[in-house]
Amino acid sequence: MFEKILVANRGEIAVRIIRACKEMNIRTVAVYSEIDANSMHVQMADEAICIGKAPSSESYLRIDRIISAAEIADVDAIHPGYGFLSENAHFADVCESCNIRFIGPSSRAMNALEDKAASRALARKAGVPTPPGSEGPVENEPDALVVAKRIGYPVMIKAIAGGGGRGMRAAHNDISLVKGYHTARSEAEKSFGNSGVYIEKFIENCHHIEFQIFGDSRGNLIHMGERDCSVQRRNQKLVEETPSPLIDGKFKDLRKKMGKAAIRIAEVAHYSNAGTVEFLVDEQGQFYFLEVNKRIQVEHPITEEVTGIDLIKLQIAVAMGEPLRLSQSDIHLRGHSIECRINAEDPFDDFRPCPGRVEMYYAPGGRGTRVDSHVYAGYTIPSHYDSMIGKLITVGKDRREAMDKMSRSLSEYMITGIKTTIAFEQAILQDPNFRRGVYSTNFLEKLLGGARRELIE
Repeated sequence: MFEKILVANRGEIAVRIIRACKEMNIRTVAVYSEIDANSMHVQMADEAICIGKAPSSESYLRIDRIISAAEIADVDAIHPGYGFLSENAHFADVCESCNIRFIGPSSRAMNALEDKAASRALARKAGVPTPPGSEGPVENEPDALVVAKRIGYPVMIKAIAGGGGRGMRAAHNDISLVKGYHTARSEAEKSFGNSGVYIEKFIENCHHIEFQIFGDSRGNLIHMGERDCSVQRRNQKLVEETPSPLIDGKFKDLRKKMGKAAIRIAEVAHYSNAGTVEFLVDEQGQFYFLEVNKRIQVEHPITEEVTGIDLIKLQIAVAMGEPLRLSQSDIHLRGHSIECRINAEDPFDDFRPCPGRVEMYYAPGGRGTRVDSHVYAGYTIPSHYDSMIGKLITVGKDRREAMDKMSRSLSEYMITGIKTTIAFEQAILQDPNFRRGVYSTNFLEKLLGGARRELIE
C-alpha cells in the first residue's frame, strides 16, 4: 500500500485524485505555482510545496522541481493527472529511476505510442483501420501538397504531439492547406515544443467515439465501454456521454468490434493502467483509429457513473502492483451519463477566456448530479492555464432522464463575477437534434452558424 502520493497537477483533477487518496487512507502532497497558493487542491492536501512561478513552464512542467518536491516529502508515488507531464515518457522514467512509482502507463508503452504518427503505425500493425494519410511526419510544404493530392481533399493537418485540439487545421484546397500547415506547425511548437505534423483524410459528419481501456502489469486488459465526444468546438470536447447514441441506435454491433480493436492496440503496445483509444465513425458505420490518450481522461467520470468503478482508485491499485480483479464479463453499462465541461469563457465573444474573481458560486445537487470542480466563492481564476473550471455530470436510467437532469442542473448552476459557458451548454441540451441523438463532430459548427443568441437567450 502506498503511504503518500504526490499529485503533479492542479485544478479539478488534483482535487479528484486527493479525494480518492483520502478514501484509501493515503496521504497526499500537492505541488503548486505561486499563483495557485489559494487553490482548492493546496488546501485539501496533507502537505503542499510551491514549485515555481505561474507559467506552467516554470512550475507544473518542471520535472526537476516536481521530483525534488517528491524527494523532500518522501512520497511513494506520483499521480500526474491529465495534461502537463501525464504523457511524458521521460518523466515516467525519471520517477522510476528515483524509486518513485509513476501512476500511469509504463514508459515502454508511452514510447510505443510516442506520438500520433507512431500510434497510427502501431494500429495498422494491430490490424485496426486508420484514415488514409501520411506514413509519418510531413517535413515541408511541397510534401504536404503531395500527400493532400494523393488522399484527396478535405484533409486534416495534425500535430504529432499533444492534444486538446491544438496544432490541428482542416484544409479543403491547396491554399488552405499551405496556410493550415504553417499555422499548425507554429501552434504545435508553441504548445508542445514539437512542430511535427502529419496529414490524414478529414472524415466529415462523423462521430468521435473513444473506449476506456485498463490493464495491469500482468498483461490483463479490458475495456469499459465507449464515450461519445462528438460535441466539440475547435476540436475541443464540450459535452460527452455514454453510451453513444450512435452505437445504441444505428450500429449496435460496433461496441463489440471497436472494443476488441481497442484491446488489440493496447496489447501490441504492452499497455498498463488507464488509457483511452479514440476512433472516428463515419455515416456508414466504418470506424477508424484516431489516437491513444495515455492517461486518465477529463471525461472519465461518466464511465465511472455507468460502470460503478472508481477509475482513480483502480489506477492507484494497479500502480501498487495489484492485479486487475476484473474481466471483460464483469463490465456492465447501467443507465446513461452525460458530462458538460464548464469553462470560464464568453460564448458571445468567440469564447474568449474570462479569468477573474468568482463572486458567488453555487453548485447544483440532487440525485444523479455530480460536480467535479476546484472553484469556490472568492477564488480568482488565473489566466495562465486552461479555462475549464469544472465538470457537471448527470446519470439517469436512460438518456432522456440523464438529459433532463443535466438541463435542470445547468439551470441551478450559478457563478457570478466571471462569464461562463453554462448558458451555452443549456442551449446544446435543448437543441432538438441533440435531444434525438442526431449529431456529429460538426454539430456545434451548425449551431454556432445559426441563431446562437436566440438559442441562449
